[in-house]
Amino acid sequence: MAIAKAERLMNLALCLLGTRRPLSKRELRESIEAYLEAGSDDSFNRMFERDKDDLRELGLVIETVENLDGEVGYLARRDSNRLPPITPDAEEAAALGLAAKVWQQARLAGAASGALQKLRAAGLPEDVDPYEAHGALEPRIPVHEAAFEPLMLACRDRRPVVFDYRKATAARPEQRHVEPWALECWRGHWYLAGWDRDRGAERVFRLSRITGKVRSRSGRFTAEIPDVVTVRETVASWAGENADRSALIRLRTDAGYPLRAKATAVRELGDGWDELEIPYGHGLDAWLVEFGPDVVVLEPAELRADVVDRLRAVAKG
Repeated sequence: MAIAKAERLMNLALCLLGTRRPLSKRELRESIEAYLEAGSDDSFNRMFERDKDDLRELGLVIETVENLDGEVGYLARRDSNRLPPITPDAEEAAALGLAAKVWQQARLAGAASGALQKLRAAGLPEDVDPYEAHGALEPRIPVHEAAFEPLMLACRDRRPVVFDYRKATAARPEQRHVEPWALECWRGHWYLAGWDRDRGAERVFRLSRITGKVRSRSGRFTAEIPDVVTVRETVASWAGENADRSALIRLRTDAGYPLRAKATAVRELGDGWDELEIPYGHGLDAWLVEFGPDVVVLEPAELRADVVDRLRAVAKG
């Protein structure tokens, strides 16, 4: 069985690499003997999807293309699956090893280890152990969100996705159709940047607010991917990091520690309340709503109005 599967994967890879146009499932089934022997369409579809995922895990970049008739085809372009000669020096090898150590506690640990093995085969200096370099550093990036892995694969394979997303100010999640561009970690939280098809604009999504499963969709991206995806800058702007004004709020004593950490001035009011002056930038209203009844906005008036509007929207469900 292992030999048969390896042969099947090799034949599928050769078909995808050897074609100049996308091949449909029907054409691939007619070209590969193992697929012809599949007992039913369902058996073939399951076998093909597993094989395609296995090839992608092995590093083959498989494109999914939809023609004018809506038929989906597959191909692996040679220029997307060819690497130039790799000759990293000791410092570059150390950087690669450090990056790999980051993922040792995540689902990408196996992929990171496999990548280093491939680099060894491609010319990584034999006298350099990338895992031991800078051993005093123990970097870790926690990945607890179930949405991370399917989104990471969708970003890699340029596949549109669908997921349910609950905004901070919404009582229920909404379905979002997204073309994923990049994932980035900022202050302990993972964010996805991509093109929101429903809104026709670039959006950033916090993974912890994605509910349910992330589902892949066929077809190619409709929006151009920017050369630089500024995930952190966008989130920082929404969080008021780039603020040029100040807001005055009342905050319950012993509550809202993230707000207290940002405060430029704090004054005790008594009766269980404090008065804080905090930076005011884009997205501050959405953040304040997350603290519910523990926060009261005093000024400016437009911020107070925005927070009240958001709270009313949540109350209406």
